[in-house]
Amino acid sequence: MHVLIDTNVILDVLEKREPFYRASNDVLSLCASKKIHGFIAFHSVSNIFYILRKRYSAEERRHLLLGILKFLQVANVNHENVQHALERDDFSDFEDCLQDECAAQNHAEYIITRNTNDFSTSNIPAITPSDMLSRI
Repeated sequence: MHVLIDTNVILDVLEKREPFYRASNDVLSLCASKKIHGFIAFHSVSNIFYILRKRYSAEERRHLLLGILKFLQVANVNHENVQHALERDDFSDFEDCLQDECAAQNHAEYIITRNTNDFSTSNIPAITPSDMLSRI
């Protein structure tokens, strides 16, 4: 199974955000053990690096992200995917639209996110970490 892991799921684990930490961590553990094949969108790496700046030094953020990239593959998109995302008006948040484009381009079966409502028009079904765990 191929899944795209949304930024908020990774942040839940890195920042130990409750009550979301356990389910998000369990999903990442499934990726680390190769029970599911996890992807992270290319732009999520820079977003996470930026968001964590107040909590961690640049060196610590690099270390954390390199650890994540040991078991999550970076999902690529091309010029046409970004152009298509810009042309779409069915997403209120452009970043979520890019997540959908990354998921589709990399043949993900699901987008794992806490904000499933943000993906109501997504081409790839969005499910929560808890929903993902119940499907395994």
